[in-house]
Amino acid sequence: MEDLRHIREIEQVSQGAPASRDPVVVASWLRCLNQHGLDPARRAEAYIVPDAALRAHRQRSEDLIAIARSGIENLYRLVAGQNYVLLLADHSGVTVEYMGDAAQKAELRRSGLFLGAEWRESRAGTNALGACLETGESLVIHQSDHFDVTHGELSCTAAPIYDTRGKLTAVLDISLLSSPRPRVSQMLALNLVRQTVRRIELANIMAESRREWVLRLSGSPDFLDVDPEAAVSLDGAGCVIGMTHGAARLLARAAGQDWRAAGDLIGRPISDFLRVTPDRLEDLTRQRPAAERLIQTRDGHHLFGHAIEPRRLPLARTRGDPPALPPALRDLAGPEDAAMADLLAHAARLAPGRLPLLIEGETGTGKLTLARAIHAAGRVGPCVSVPCAELAEGDEALLFGRVAGRRHEPGLIDGARGGTLILDKVGELPARMQGRLLRLLGEGAWLPIGATRPERADLRLIATHQGDLLEAASAGLFRRDLAHRLAGAVLRLPPLRARRDLLWLAERLLKAAGGAGRVSPAAWASLASHDWPGNLHELHHLMAQLSAGLPRVVGPADLPAPFAENAPAAARGDAALLRRILVETGGNVSEAARRLGVDRTTVHRRIRRYGL
Repeated sequence: MEDLRHIREIEQVSQGAPASRDPVVVASWLRCLNQHGLDPARRAEAYIVPDAALRAHRQRSEDLIAIARSGIENLYRLVAGQNYVLLLADHSGVTVEYMGDAAQKAELRRSGLFLGAEWRESRAGTNALGACLETGESLVIHQSDHFDVTHGELSCTAAPIYDTRGKLTAVLDISLLSSPRPRVSQMLALNLVRQTVRRIELANIMAESRREWVLRLSGSPDFLDVDPEAAVSLDGAGCVIGMTHGAARLLARAAGQDWRAAGDLIGRPISDFLRVTPDRLEDLTRQRPAAERLIQTRDGHHLFGHAIEPRRLPLARTRGDPPALPPALRDLAGPEDAAMADLLAHAARLAPGRLPLLIEGETGTGKLTLARAIHAAGRVGPCVSVPCAELAEGDEALLFGRVAGRRHEPGLIDGARGGTLILDKVGELPARMQGRLLRLLGEGAWLPIGATRPERADLRLIATHQGDLLEAASAGLFRRDLAHRLAGAVLRLPPLRARRDLLWLAERLLKAAGGAGRVSPAAWASLASHDWPGNLHELHHLMAQLSAGLPRVVGPADLPAPFAENAPAAARGDAALLRRILVETGGNVSEAARRLGVDRTTVHRRIRRYGL
């Protein structure tokens, strides 16, 4: 009966009858009918995108998730006790991050309050996420406000997240499976979501504007330095190059423009909007009390400003030098391997944060070494490695600890507080432990064996896996929800056969093993012809074997089987090596000779021999 009344109300609204609903709801209903061709009498099941599509959406949103994580975790801690579910969706309406009670997992998935759910209006009808994407406004869609009767019990509150160019890039939503009847009950939730989004946008502009002036603005001097309402980034000439959404509205109002055309504000002098010039920015720094940093807008409003100076540029590097990396990451690859350099630079950017990381690759590619290097580069505190393949179903207390009466036996998670917990070979983790880990990833808490109250932990979680964890989850070999949570960002290490720094690695490992020599080009060509199924482990063992009693230059005859069997292919490998080095050095014969450890005449002779 209730469903019929709802359907009739939508039909009456479509015929122009007056409505008691919020105008945002009415406008959404009309879009659903007239633009999207939806039928309010047809129940629509929640749609979860396939794993491959979800992975693509999450990878595109990787930077956003990393910046937003602290804010959304704080928000979830505020509302989790009231059964809210938190969703972060990208601009396509696909949920790329969610936090909810694991005990409600089945019901949340059925309702679409789950990772990978798509909430575009054209698919799900009127809902807070979809309407927010359509309007660009924060809003509440409460119970029967939803177009589809399937969602009639939900109460959803959403706010848009804009990038620094004024483009709507994501939506933050908190939802309830059921809530009090009055719509006004969600006003506090709306303010909390707006506040979190404002702080996420502020963190984003500060991260992007390390080399530019940032002007933060507030209506009150008391909150100016700690919780500003808006921020604008400026170039050296005082022109706008970025802004938070609050700033876009403020600047547009001052100029008499529509905030929805925020892109038109980019590139204009800040003096078009505020009575401030670039030479006055230094007067708005913390050197003066906040109450004295008064600014007037062009439309007559008064604000207080906090100007943050650009950070000094680092000393210029000489041409050809690799980007500076933390010492822990710097020694994991040679200068010849551009792909590894990019991977390590990405790891360096991720290292200081708390985003869960998943490191994938074949056996022996250095996954655990990279995980420890990321900890060393970005975190203080302990680094605890969990050998998942060695844990059995009955070993839960080893990981989660145990409580018996007043006695607490700490587990490995306890030992990682304030640092990093590495789940090595996470795909081997027993099924029951996988379920227990969800709470740690979703809420930052875990339940020791025998305990009734969860323990909280401030730690970074890094997992390693041989192969593709989401493919394993799709095949039913691992929990899908846990796999997506672990894959906050994914780093895939290449196999040794695909790396360009084999010679650098070989000589480095040879030296580490106590050998005083180096690998000759001919021996290198034999090594390059090998498939390296054991990857770095196999190379390490070979160099340890070669380190004792060999000449200063390791030749093909010094290599054991099966490497010596590659000697007939050495010429082909030598030609391929020379060709690649000539390409990398732009045909510089002197540089090629230096890399190969031979003189220039030898390089010229080989160029002629191989027809290069």
